[in-house]
Amino acid sequence: PNQITDVVITATNQAQLQTFNSSESNQPHTVLAVLDGLFAAARIQTRHILAKLAQHIEPRSHWNDLVLPEDAMTQLKEITAQHLHRETVLETWGFGRKLSYGKGINVLFAGSSGTGKTMAAEVLASQLGLDLFRIDLSGVVSKYIGETEKNLDKIFTAAENANAILFFDEADALFGKRSEVKDSHDRYANLEISYLLQKMEQYEGVTILATNLRQNLDDAFLRRLAFTVHFPFPDEAHRRRIWAKVWPDTLRLADDIDLNDLAKQLKLSGGNIK
Repeated sequence: PNQITDVVITATNQAQLQTFNSSESNQPHTVLAVLDGLFAAARIQTRHILAKLAQHIEPRSHWNDLVLPEDAMTQLKEITAQHLHRETVLETWGFGRKLSYGKGINVLFAGSSGTGKTMAAEVLASQLGLDLFRIDLSGVVSKYIGETEKNLDKIFTAAENANAILFFDEADALFGKRSEVKDSHDRYANLEISYLLQKMEQYEGVTILATNLRQNLDDAFLRRLAFTVHFPFPDEAHRRRIWAKVWPDTLRLADDIDLNDLAKQLKLSGGNIK
């Protein structure tokens, strides 16, 4: 109840501040907090514990910022639709009573660096009205037996009380360990992967793993993922679209800048173009 009270106060104050700043008059206005403002204030109330364990990313990207093949865009919109309609499917239609786990959405983003994986995660967070937290798995994985599982448990426990998308970046740090068991260290390395999959299946939110080692993942791993989205290196046509989108609207380009020439000569990913 105290959190709900704080949410209403925070949202009302923010709305009053925005109205005051945009008004020509210096007199404050009494306004009602709109729904988006209430959601934003609620996220502030629930993010503080997870913010100690992961990096909070403020979503700034939207659908028109993404430059991807049509099939990848379709998959991202399917992920959005599945989350938005999950209550209808699980509660109204009753599928939730058939499932003891696996009610969340587990996604793999596969592609080389700079191809738009983080931007796509931002778009999903923006569309769903959720916080986005980036977890660097290379910092979570520990050489000491059992420490990796403890770190993952802390993250997922905190996420249960937060309205958040978990974005595990640099997942290669964990996938690279998956190997044939030759000694006890190999056995524990594979157990860490199994533990991560178990926590993902128990988590009822959205979990995204980012990797550039798609070819190294076995079928048993992929079967537990609802979506696998491939982020290819942009071809010339896509590079041309990225070059066109990267400039601020207020910036005037010199007449001798040829975007077609840039796209043709410079074979760069979107991240490098930025």
